[in-house]
Amino acid sequence: MLSDTDTKTIQLPEPEHPSEPANANEAPRENKTRRVTRAVLAALLLASVAGGGYLYWDNTRHYETTDDAFIASRQFSVAPKVSGYLKTVPVTDNQHVTAGQVIAVIDDRDYRTALAQAEAQVEAAQASITNLNAQIEVQKAQVAQTEAQVDNSKASLAFADVQAKRYDNLARQGAIALQLAQQNDTALLQQRAGLETAKAGVTAAQRQISALMAQRGTAEANLAQALAQLQQAKLNLSYTTITAAQSGRVTNLSGAVGQYVAAGTTISMFVPSEQTWVNANFKEIQLDRMRPGDAVTLRVDAYPEHALRGHVASVQAGSGTAFSLLPAENATGNYVKVVQRVPVKITIDDLPRDVTLGPGMSVSPKVRVDSRPSVFEELKAVL
Repeated sequence: MLSDTDTKTIQLPEPEHPSEPANANEAPRENKTRRVTRAVLAALLLASVAGGGYLYWDNTRHYETTDDAFIASRQFSVAPKVSGYLKTVPVTDNQHVTAGQVIAVIDDRDYRTALAQAEAQVEAAQASITNLNAQIEVQKAQVAQTEAQVDNSKASLAFADVQAKRYDNLARQGAIALQLAQQNDTALLQQRAGLETAKAGVTAAQRQISALMAQRGTAEANLAQALAQLQQAKLNLSYTTITAAQSGRVTNLSGAVGQYVAAGTTISMFVPSEQTWVNANFKEIQLDRMRPGDAVTLRVDAYPEHALRGHVASVQAGSGTAFSLLPAENATGNYVKVVQRVPVKITIDDLPRDVTLGPGMSVSPKVRVDSRPSVFEELKAVL
């Protein structure tokens, strides 16, 4: 049998527990700190996003932009004024030329021949006028001669009149024969007829001068016509050399040596260098604060590293569709309002020399419609 001592409950040692913190409130405090830190960081992040958003909004509202913008230019076709075969074409495609530089030359032999003929016609007209002037001078001398004959006839008539009267008196007195008196009367009549003939000669000579003067007027008109033809021949000869009216680039060249070209036939297109601008189509709701003279920053898609400067030149008086070939005419029953685009002409202040800008190239303009500095610009200036 077991003894009483054996029946006593054996006390086993209690299992060891992991060490507990000395302060039971330390864990909740750490959790609270983490929550506060996260809240502060979230608030700072939210404030940063809100501040950045405000700065972005405040800065962008100073500008108006569009992606519907292109380089524009007053390009035109190069065409000869006269017909002929091209003798030389000293330029090539996309070549830059200066004002007065030769683009093409037409064979000018026919036009030199026409010029020689015109010069000969001028000389002939001048010779005709000279000949008529000489005839007029001769005729004036003839007039003077006939006038002198008139004076002589008057003197002879006066003497014949006196003589006839004296012989008539003597015949009535019976001093002379009647036949002698009649002879003097006949001589008087002859002198009178001679005077009339001399006067008629003066009239005829003067009328001949008038006729010669009329002929000289015709000759002078012929000379004027010949001079005009000569001037036209000179112009036609000068037109055989086709030159650039201004500096620019020769594009889409189609003329070749030996090709026959008619007057007005396009042999090339020409893009002027000094008449290039940007045609930007802004929405009509973007034009409220846009005015001529506003500064513009231009980004050309072909040259993204170049930032060009310009300014607003003008705003078109009407939307782009209003001047199209077939403008929109919406009926009242199915009308849907659509925001229209209005072309704005932007002039480039300083055209770069190391890039080639041509019509149709895409541009991204940025127009500053508010000259006051934004908050971002003020902070940037301070920092």
